[in-house]
Amino acid sequence: MAHQESLQKLYMNELRDLMSAEHMILDALPKMADKATHAGLKDSFRLHEQQTRQHVDRLKKIFSMLGVQAKEKECKGMKGIIEEGQETMTEYDDADVLDAALIAAAQRVEHYEIAAYGCVRTYANVLGLGDQEELLQQSLNEEGTTDHRLTQLADEVVNIDALKAT
Repeated sequence: MAHQESLQKLYMNELRDLMSAEHMILDALPKMADKATHAGLKDSFRLHEQQTRQHVDRLKKIFSMLGVQAKEKECKGMKGIIEEGQETMTEYDDADVLDAALIAAAQRVEHYEIAAYGCVRTYANVLGLGDQEELLQQSLNEEGTTDHRLTQLADEVVNIDALKAT
């Protein structure tokens, strides 16, 4: 039983970390959308902002299912990734190069979230919390789709436009 209690505590800590990360992302996405010049990139950031709101709602639902308050634990990893992304927004004058840099910054965020959601989804499974596992899988799927969309946008348009700028 001690192992399950330890995993339960880890699960709660990781959920609180994710809640913090999602709120940081909600603050960053509108700024990224404003800086982006490519219409598809702006749209991707706006769509992901809507999805991130759903991720927060799912996390709140999970906390409710667990019978605990939906409080956050500062996500230092996401804080650093977002700070780097904010620096990126001031480093490039060329709009196409900035768009390529924004995609790189956004994908760092997505990869962090994919790892985090994958872990908590697995913890939920091991703890026998199938309903929560399904909610976490939905968010994980959306993070993967966003990452794929950004890769496609970079490969097909943005990086090619940025190459022309050099």
